Order: sequence, then structure tokens, then C-alpha cells
Amino acid sequence: MKKGLFNYTIIIHLLCCFTFNAVAEQLHFSKKKLADSYQFNYQWLDHQNTQQTISFTLSKDALFNRFRNFRAYKPEFAKKAIFQAIKKQWQQSPIDDIQVNFPQSKAYNNISIVGNDPQKVQQAYDKLNQLNKKCTATYLTETYYQTFTTHDQITGIKPDHVVIANASVADLKIIKPLILEKVSIKNIRKVTNYVLAFIQSIPYSPLVSRVSSSGAGFNTPLKLLWENQGDCDSKVTLTASLLRALMPRIAMVLVFVDQHAFIGIAIPPIGEEITIEENGVIFVLAEPTGPALLPLGELAPSSEQAIYNGHYMTQRY
Repeated sequence: MKKGLFNYTIIIHLLCCFTFNAVAEQLHFSKKKLADSYQFNYQWLDHQNTQQTISFTLSKDALFNRFRNFRAYKPEFAKKAIFQAIKKQWQQSPIDDIQVNFPQSKAYNNISIVGNDPQKVQQAYDKLNQLNKKCTATYLTETYYQTFTTHDQITGIKPDHVVIANASVADLKIIKPLILEKVSIKNIRKVTNYVLAFIQSIPYSPLVSRVSSSGAGFNTPLKLLWENQGDCDSKVTLTASLLRALMPRIAMVLVFVDQHAFIGIAIPPIGEEITIEENGVIFVLAEPTGPALLPLGELAPSSEQAIYNGHYMTQRY
């Protein structure tokens, strides 16, 4: 074999070792104001490079009021709100002969207890600790947040993606019959891939660190549609909500790795599809973020590596 031909053959062989994925493309997006709603119009290319279109309306109430109180988590504001809740509940049910001093600093750690009976003092400390846990949990629930721990044991506060997805399902059910006109609900893969290509084609905005951002940059599902952009956490939450509206009984899992997120669907895998197992259930994984047009069962190389290394955390849905 001639040297030039040999080199050419080697290059062809190397190219065949790599998978080239199409880049998601949103061909058109517009929204039109109606009486009490907005009409959203989309065109995009799916995994087979086929042009898809969809139009639907969302009420102004759903768009602007569903998560009106959702905002970036601010630790100092949270401390003050939790402090006030503890103070109020203590005053409603105090312990006799115990004086609790609630300082102006509005910080739980600065609360002091005075009493002559050591047993009652300890009882007061125990009660305040319980109130702190209860009021913290209530505050996080009411603001759509939760505590979490990364795979490398770093703790933080993040939006409760499952709760937010679930609260958005009713608003997205209007899209269900429109999608089912195009794909059969009996074919979970076709439905999932339709949704994936639609969301992958929506413009991407980079994820701010999940540990340090405290929800900054996160868009709830309808806000993502309104702004026509979202980071990976926002896109995976929209995907989960839309798939739940389409397939109410299917089990899903949200998967979070450093600076990225994807979703798992509880269906039997085919061939070399990438999966994880949670409590005996196998989930086939998918990347909603884009811009790569990856069908169900395929992940970006960095995501695949994180899964194989066990560097992820999950949230069942």
C-alpha cells in the first residue's frame, strides 16, 4: 500500500470511531398576546432532521402567578424568616419559668435561654432545636427549595426540581393532545424523543454553580418557555414536567452531576443505551439540555463519564 493511501485509510478508520451528533436547531419561536393568554409557536429539527412544529396557548395566570414567590435563595433573608417563625411558635407555647431572649440580630444561634431548673432549660433547648428544624423545613417547602448533598459530600440549597415539575404539570397538560397527534402514547420512546428534541432546540444558558448559586439563573418550566432559554437544571425540570403530563404513571429520576443535569426513564434499555439503577429500577438516561441532538439512551461523553465514575446524585420523580 502506498504511504498516502495508508494515511488516508487510517484517517477514515479514526473518523469512524467517533459519533457525530447533529446540533439542535430552533427554526422559529414566537409568542402572541391574546385576551387572557399567550400563544407560543415553535419550529425545530428533530433527531431525524425532520422539521417539527407546535403551537399552544398558556394562560397569563399560569405564566405569571404560578411561581410568583419563587426567587433566588438568600441565606440572610431565610435566616430572618425562620427566626421570626421560631419566635412566633415559641410565644404561642412557651415553657413555664423559662425566659428565652430573642436578640435583634434575628439569628437562631444567638437565642439564649435563662432558667433556674436545669431540666427545664434543657427541655427548652430541645424544643427550640425542634422548632428550628420544623421552621427551616417549612420555609424551604414554601419557597420551593431543598437541601442537598453532592456526590463528594458538599451540602447546599437548591430548587426542589421535582416539586416544581409536579406543580407545573397541570399547566402543561394543554400540550398533551397536540403531541399525541404526532406520536403515539403507546410508544414511550417516540414520545420521549419528541420532547427531548423540542427542549434540546430551545436556546441554552449556562448553569451557575448549583452549590453556590442558590437558584440564581434557574427558570421554572413556564418561565423557561416564556424566555425561550434555560440552563440544564431548568431544562431537565421542564422535561420532567412535560413527560409527566404525557405519561402520568411512568417512573422517572432526575440526575445531577457537577454543572449538569439529565433525566432517566424507567423503561427496558435497548443495546448499549446508558442506564443507572435505583432501588432495583433501571432508568434509561437522556440529555434534555442540547445543543447536541441526543436521543433517549445517549449522553454527552462528560455525562457518561460522570455516571460510570458514580459522580452523581438523583431525585426520584
